[in-house]
Amino acid sequence: MAKMKKRSILNFQVLITQDEDGMFVAVAPAIPGCHAQGSTYEEALVNIKDAMKLCLEVAKKDVKYRKKIDWPESKKNPKLLGIINIPIPSSMRAE
Repeated sequence: MAKMKKRSILNFQVLITQDEDGMFVAVAPAIPGCHAQGSTYEEALVNIKDAMKLCLEVAKKDVKYRKKIDWPESKKNPKLLGIINIPIPSSMRAE
């Protein structure tokens, strides 16, 4: 019986926001220049995953780019608990 090769997984955090036009914008902050968008949340997820794969393929060949990536440590990757909007009165803005 052949041994199965164990695949390690890199867990990159992705931030998804919705812009003023309703588009969902996804950014992988650890990978410079890696961003995507979609008309739905799900489409943005698919597109950022594709963009991340492309960026990591470039990193295999481009040493300078590879060094700019903030590579996650396997098994020690902290979990993102959440990002929320906190409403603050606009009167608090410095003029």
